[in-house]
Amino acid sequence: MRLARAGLALVTLLAACEGRPHKNAGGTKSEPRSGPALVVLDVTGGLPEKESAGLLAPPPGRRRAFDSLLRVIAQTRDERDTKGYYVRFGSASLGMARAQELGDLLANVRTKIPVYCHANGLGNSSILAAARGCTKISIAPSGEVETVGLAAQVVYLHKLLAEELHIDIDILQVGKFKGAEEPLTRDGPSPEARESLEGVLVDLRQAWLDGVTQGRAQKDVRAAVEDGPFSATAAKDKGLVDAIAYEDDARDEAKKAVGAVRESVRYGPGSGSSGPDLDDVLKVFAGDDSSTPQVMVLRAVGSISMSGGSLFGGDDGITEKALARQIKNVREDDAVRAVVLRIDSPGGSALASDLLWHELMKLREKKPLVVSVGDMAASGGYYLASTGNEIFAEPTSIVGSIGVVGGKVGLGDALAQIGVHVETFPAKKGDDAAKARAAYESPFVAWDDATRARVLASMTGIYDLFLTRVADGRKINVERVAQSAEGRIFSGTEGKKRGLVDTLGGLDAAIARAKQLGGLPGDALVRVFPTSPRLADVLYGGGPNSEAPRIDPSKLASPSPVEAYAREAMPEAFVFAQSLAPLAEREHYACALPFGLIVR
Repeated sequence: MRLARAGLALVTLLAACEGRPHKNAGGTKSEPRSGPALVVLDVTGGLPEKESAGLLAPPPGRRRAFDSLLRVIAQTRDERDTKGYYVRFGSASLGMARAQELGDLLANVRTKIPVYCHANGLGNSSILAAARGCTKISIAPSGEVETVGLAAQVVYLHKLLAEELHIDIDILQVGKFKGAEEPLTRDGPSPEARESLEGVLVDLRQAWLDGVTQGRAQKDVRAAVEDGPFSATAAKDKGLVDAIAYEDDARDEAKKAVGAVRESVRYGPGSGSSGPDLDDVLKVFAGDDSSTPQVMVLRAVGSISMSGGSLFGGDDGITEKALARQIKNVREDDAVRAVVLRIDSPGGSALASDLLWHELMKLREKKPLVVSVGDMAASGGYYLASTGNEIFAEPTSIVGSIGVVGGKVGLGDALAQIGVHVETFPAKKGDDAAKARAAYESPFVAWDDATRARVLASMTGIYDLFLTRVADGRKINVERVAQSAEGRIFSGTEGKKRGLVDTLGGLDAAIARAKQLGGLPGDALVRVFPTSPRLADVLYGGGPNSEAPRIDPSKLASPSPVEAYAREAMPEAFVFAQSLAPLAEREHYACALPFGLIVR
């Protein structure tokens, strides 16, 4: 207990004392602390109504509730140094009312100073905030604008419960429009319940349409806003967004446009003050070889996702948040003269793959990047691999699978067989097409032909982008890439013949080549990133791009029997399921190997 208290006291001391500013790992100059500023508001984590609490809750600088955002905007909009705002939406899902309030507040701000916004993806609620409040909206090249209209669904269980399971249901209500018992006592809505629900939906739809169209008054978006989903290119053509850009490029453009010399993160990750880390103190005593010229090995192992998670509850795999942070750190570290990216991945999220491709290409612009393929670099895994100056693979490695998968499972007809009826109430009354489009994400209804065609068009756009990314990374024409695309997979040997691989060899050969490209001797230092995490990262996760995952006490226990069995007895099925996990997490397209495959 005495030791624990001493440790906590040291952490408190470090947090309380400013001390000497610690040197940036890459030796880059920090931004000035004063002068014209671009105020950054990061709502990628959503807009929760209240902050989390407890022993392991994030520190105050990272705990942000919706009311905090409102106060931040009120405090900063009249500050002399505030020259503009930059709002990061990510792929956040926002409550409709909070989205509208945020949009209205930003709309008031942008009458005086510009508000730039960027998103990886926009939905019905986030487009309301962005369209209403942003001077300029940009979206990631592989992002989507899923403005599909508003609808509500009610599941009716009466036939299943009463006729099939013979369950007696006694539920009372006061007020004929209440309708609370109807899902259990009826097989469809009463006239009163329908009138009540449709009335609310009509009002919500009108407010939603008005907010979006008022904010995009210079564009004619009223028809398009209910007719999604749209690819990034289609959304720009429809006027729903203004530009297609990666987040860092959009932020740099905003900073330049307003004449800012610094960024001031005032809401979300990075907005809290921080002092020196405990590992910085320990290095004084333990020594540090981080300044020695070296080759850094980055691991990219497992399925690819935006923020982690597992169909079985784990956090394995490649996450955009963690790997992007690692890439940035390595890129800015002057001691790192060359990088080896070790890939063993069947792919996964198309969005995460493209965002990571962008970060890796930026890394390649600054220092040599050699890719070493393990068992496979398939689909999204090859998406990442294509960024290498040179790609190494073993003859038994698997490469390729350049393609896109997507879709959903509709359970409506199956549920109807056991007495469960699902009713869709479109806000746009009397329009069957709007009804089908608004239920686009619902697991209870199948797509109609028009929606299926729209989804296929978006998937085709992602596929074409995939071909272009590989062509750019490999410095060959798209036509040549297309000859080895359409989902086909190849061995390392065949991949070399087709130009997908440069050299047959393993990790050791890739490291040796990286040393040559980096101008280092054969005995140069080789390090693996990430190294041991900082104490603050272990406790709090280090923000959205941290290389160290936040510790969740619930995940310290042994894996569940299902997960353990999947990992040990069916590794190919486990990896396959993980690569398709993004399809169960509100993403609709995956660059993933379409089957489980492992060479024993």
